[in-house]
Amino acid sequence: MNMDKIKAGIIGTGNISGIYFENGNRFDALQVVACADLDVERARAKGEEFGVRGCSVEELLADPDIQLIINLTIPQAHASVCLRALEAGKHVYVEKPFAVTREEAAEVLALAEKKGLLVGSAPDTFLGGGIQTSIKLLEDGWIGTPIGATAFMVGGGHESWHPAPDFYYQKGGGPMFDMGPYYLTALVAMLGPITRVTGSARISYPERTITSKPKYGQKVQVEVPTHIAGVMDFASGPIGTLLTSFDVKGGSTLPRIEVYGSAGTMLVPDPNTFGGTIKIWRSGSNEWSDIPLAYGYAENARGVGAADMAKAIQTGRKHRANGELAFHVLEAMHGFHDASEQGAHYMMKSTCERPAPLPLGLQPFCLD
Repeated sequence: MNMDKIKAGIIGTGNISGIYFENGNRFDALQVVACADLDVERARAKGEEFGVRGCSVEELLADPDIQLIINLTIPQAHASVCLRALEAGKHVYVEKPFAVTREEAAEVLALAEKKGLLVGSAPDTFLGGGIQTSIKLLEDGWIGTPIGATAFMVGGGHESWHPAPDFYYQKGGGPMFDMGPYYLTALVAMLGPITRVTGSARISYPERTITSKPKYGQKVQVEVPTHIAGVMDFASGPIGTLLTSFDVKGGSTLPRIEVYGSAGTMLVPDPNTFGGTIKIWRSGSNEWSDIPLAYGYAENARGVGAADMAKAIQTGRKHRANGELAFHVLEAMHGFHDASEQGAHYMMKSTCERPAPLPLGLQPFCLD
């Protein structure tokens, strides 16, 4: 069945937008036709670079041909731009995190439901070949019944390389809100929803000095925890641990994610990438075995979540990187911080369904 592609417009033409432009028109359901930014001249320059119309945010939202907004603004603007897009009658897909606060995120979900519109959120890396193959291996029982999981994201922070690292240390930033979505989304996609979390968090360095250009030498006041150690209980039984840090000044040999089962261990690829190497050590063996990927999207397929959402608009099925999943991950991230502040467990109020795995044997840039 031939269907017209869903026409999309990008709001926010900063660093991350390039890959969305590059991939946007490769998928069978999606076509990026315009872009906008608070800086209209930047939007026009980006539009010229990628052969689309650059305009103001107001013009983009008023265009009746555009059905889907891809929101790539900074985290503090995520919710307000999503709400504007929904009020304009557009479906909206937003970069991670879904919103800065749970209250903002709930408002976005409520308005989308009221308007009968879809809302989705990055990360979509869990749709890559690495995590999708890991899900298939778990479902097929390669390591038996999952018992636990560990996840680690440690580094020295963004001030050494990012041209504008300030917002990573403001509300909505920090290692948990910047990188936590990749790890938590992958874990929920593999193991299902979370029921309870606890953790400890600290600001190790209240002030950071930027050593990248063009802001070399400027000071950044840190508003959010930069070293967080968390524990989570999954509804399906496993217990997980998660460490996220911008305070590790040396190297690390920690794995990205490991899942432990009754019949073995699985080493899961970096959830901030789409491909990677999967290793399994089965009970009774004495070494790791490399497992080939069974799915495509092993290269940088950022935008696949928006394309899957476009397919859902066409067909009426549920999209995978959906608002329900994104809200659950956002609540868990806040839960780690809350638990640390209150010295208690945080009981999750939301839940979600595990996203449907991609079908085997998909043609490139197709979702069904």
